[in-house]
Amino acid sequence: MTKQATDAPPPSPEEAKERLEQTLFEIRRVIAGQDAMLERVLVCLLAQGHLLIEGVPGLAKTLTIKTTAGVLGGTFQRVQFTPDLVPSDLVGTRIYRAGEGKFDTELGPVFCNFLLADEINRAPAKVQSALLEVMQEHQVTIGHDTHKVPDPFLVLATQNPIESEGTYPLPEAQVDRFLLKIVIGYPAHDEELTIVQRQLVPHPELRQVLTLDELKDLQRATGGIYVDPALITYAVELATATRAPARYGLGELGDYIAYGASPRGPIAVIQAARALALLRGRDYAIADDVQSLARDAFRHRLVLSYQALAEEVDAEKILDAVLAAVPVPQVDLARASAA
Repeated sequence: MTKQATDAPPPSPEEAKERLEQTLFEIRRVIAGQDAMLERVLVCLLAQGHLLIEGVPGLAKTLTIKTTAGVLGGTFQRVQFTPDLVPSDLVGTRIYRAGEGKFDTELGPVFCNFLLADEINRAPAKVQSALLEVMQEHQVTIGHDTHKVPDPFLVLATQNPIESEGTYPLPEAQVDRFLLKIVIGYPAHDEELTIVQRQLVPHPELRQVLTLDELKDLQRATGGIYVDPALITYAVELATATRAPARYGLGELGDYIAYGASPRGPIAVIQAARALALLRGRDYAIADDVQSLARDAFRHRLVLSYQALAEEVDAEKILDAVLAAVPVPQVDLARASAA
């Protein structure tokens, strides 16, 4: 009798790196460029967190998420968020069957492994809040019954930053549920040439590289990545610097920040750093992992003041200053490797 994948020992960092590189290669057969976005998608998959992608139309946000789901073989659903969407369109509802004289529960599209919430900021607050329980608890309550979503479950949401008409900004409580938020820009010249050329031929047929059981094994391996206490302290200090900037010689930022990063900020950084370390073939995290992900973990957790908006000071400028001001710890790599 064969063992279940979840009972087997997790793959080594070298094996994990090879599998994940094969996954990236298959995705890149469809997606040209956007390497940072593809890496962050895999980081969120490994760290079991949700991802928010912001960018102007036409940057392959939706195609990237759909392609990733195809390569991993899980169930995929796409919900196009619109102003007339209601919560039952998302999570499901109870329907009365007159012929049988009873109610049946019809589950909504959130019951899948990979949920694409396309243009999430176009739906009203009651729909956005309906997504909160699913993202945090991995379950949906309909009537008096609670229904679990499949495992693994990942929400990948997109939003368009250039339009304000007919949009509803995400409340801070929901934005905070996303492990990372990435902002993507236009592709480089050579990348755009490749993108245009690929539109002249049919997309290649994707092959499944990882099964869901193998993904769960990689998630377990991510949980075993060693994080030095100095790195945890570093992540907490980065968050503290956004709440009390004067303590780190950044008093001029105080007028621009209404609320600093929540405690979920450093938690997200450390969880994502472990995933990035595994993606790069290590069994321990280093300071560079934390620095690489700090902006993605904190940018959506800062609430800026009206003065910042008036003076066009955005989260990127604030986080650049914070990363430059907080001392980077020296981690003993020999000790980390031994641990």
